[in-house]
Amino acid sequence: MIGFGLTEEQQQIWDLAKEFAKNEIRPVAEHHDQSAEYPWEVIRKAHELGLLNIHIEPEYGGMGLGALDGALVAEALAWGCTGIGTAMEANGLALQPVIMGASDALKRKYVAPMTEEPRMAAYAVTEPGAGSDVAGMRTRAVKKGDKWILNGSKMWITNAGVADWYFVVAYTDPDKKHRGMSAFIVEKDWDGVEVGKKEMNLGQRCSDTRGITFTEVEVPAENLVGTEGDGWILAMKAFDHTRPQVAAAAVGLAQAAMEHAIDYAKERKTFGKPIAAHQAVQFMIAEMARDIEAARLLVWRAAWEIDEGRQNTYYASIAKAFAADSAHRIASDAVQIFGGYGYNAEYPVEKLLRDSKIFQIYEGTSQIQRMIIARELLRR
Repeated sequence: MIGFGLTEEQQQIWDLAKEFAKNEIRPVAEHHDQSAEYPWEVIRKAHELGLLNIHIEPEYGGMGLGALDGALVAEALAWGCTGIGTAMEANGLALQPVIMGASDALKRKYVAPMTEEPRMAAYAVTEPGAGSDVAGMRTRAVKKGDKWILNGSKMWITNAGVADWYFVVAYTDPDKKHRGMSAFIVEKDWDGVEVGKKEMNLGQRCSDTRGITFTEVEVPAENLVGTEGDGWILAMKAFDHTRPQVAAAAVGLAQAAMEHAIDYAKERKTFGKPIAAHQAVQFMIAEMARDIEAARLLVWRAAWEIDEGRQNTYYASIAKAFAADSAHRIASDAVQIFGGYGYNAEYPVEKLLRDSKIFQIYEGTSQIQRMIIARELLRR
């Protein structure tokens, strides 16, 4: 039997996250967008409520919540502000490959402390000349005695400036191509780790995005995540868990844009009546609702599949592509409904349009998602 109802626990989680977004995120969203200040105060409050690092297993002090639980939280937080939501959710991408592949000792050293206080981590895979082409990375790690010597650079790394440690993928045997990539946990404060300036981006400005350079960094052998050659598969499998969360955040932004558009359409009058009475505006709002409902169902399917223990790559990419594209279109239509006011920074939809674009880029562009969807279909 198919059902679309949430469990009592899931409803409680969603309600808690929505209240938090309403009371703690929305009131400070504009400030953090304009100042680009990292939202530490919000993160500390989220940690106190158990809304941070929710996927860490119970044996390491976490709640061990599933992908669907995480999608509910991600949507709610993003409804408040996707910049703040991304700052919080970026930990999930750094943690996921470590949760899947790291030794017990590594988890106790690096993962468990994140449940005790609000600590941040970063997923450091993307490089300046190898964005979606992960196989084109140049970062290298060479084994010398009981250490790996790491050299290379990463770019567009979320949380780079505030993280305690990074999940880093580097070539250890380039001749083996993607099978010659290995993963490491690298601490930010180690000698040879240089964190670049904060990048000022189009949207989600309070999310900390920077480059990282590694120069002769000595990484202890025990900081290898999994075994040598596991880097590629761990980095890619993490996306099966995190893409539904990113898609859920896109749904949250789209939901916020639609609500603002509806409220404005009821108030703004032209030709003697609210613009909500005009069919042209009604059609735009109806299409917003249609795509939000469809995107949310795709997110839930992708999250449910992996919670059921099945590979969800196909569904995760469909959810990510559709939700990202829909969010950007819905935010743009919200600006259109606001007219000239929508183009002005004093009104909320201008920020939503800027924030929406990155969903079509990070964690695999919308074009990469289409490639994955086609690949999954054609290999069947």
